Amino acid sequence: MLKNLNDILPEAKSRKEAVGHFNINGQLWIENILKAAVSENSPVILATSDRMVDYLGGFKTIQKLVLSLIDYYNIEIPVVLHLDHGQTIERCFEAIDAGYSSVMFDGSHEVLEKNIELTRKVVDYAHNKNVSVEAEIGTVGGNEDGVIGGINYADLNECIRLVDETGIDALAAALGSVHGPYQGEPKLGFAEMRAISEAISIPLVLHGASGIPTHQIRKAIELGHAKINVNTELNLAWKAGLIDSLRNYPTVYEPKILQELSAKNIYSVVKEKIREFKNLE
Repeated sequence: MLKNLNDILPEAKSRKEAVGHFNINGQLWIENILKAAVSENSPVILATSDRMVDYLGGFKTIQKLVLSLIDYYNIEIPVVLHLDHGQTIERCFEAIDAGYSSVMFDGSHEVLEKNIELTRKVVDYAHNKNVSVEAEIGTVGGNEDGVIGGINYADLNECIRLVDETGIDALAAALGSVHGPYQGEPKLGFAEMRAISEAISIPLVLHGASGIPTHQIRKAIELGHAKINVNTELNLAWKAGLIDSLRNYPTVYEPKILQELSAKNIYSVVKEKIREFKNLE
């Protein structure tokens, strides 16, 4: 049975740890994310960005595949199936109806009042079905999975209003991270992060974590981030493995063989990130 964010994030936050959210781009990702999480005996969040859902066959196909693989591999760790950057309330409702256990409604490009109004509708629908809701305020920069924008820091008072007036379960407050590769070392707004964390009780979510140095990740976790999103690093690891395989085996055309190194790379990245988020050596 799938879990929701409330089943895993409050405990992680209390321990000053974070749970990894890993975006899936195919069955290869699902299998190796799950296997790596099992190897670390860690809960895990499997996520599909809104833009990727139709490419992967739709919400119901994804949900059934995830459940089938959990059953096939006899997975017993807590697993959350999460919609990342849901673009409309209708898409969030569709994910919920298909059996997703968590959704993110991204109303960050709306004015605050509209963001609150739409997010509250998602929360009302989701909570009636035991589904958790993440929301965003401010703008995470960069370009990944169709999410494009410049950095726009979250405002403290707007964060408080969004949490208080919607009843969301987790807040993605944009504070300097970006989607996709970073140019130079990221500069996160830790002073703003501390103020927001102290003003609200729910866990924070860090988007665009691929490429953020460990010392900054650890500080973000200490300041209330209990969910950390990773996508770019998985896809770069998949690509690197595929390039190496094509170079090393120029006459091979069987996908299973050509993607073996990619699978190992994805597994290794997830395992490394889980340990990093738990501050394990």
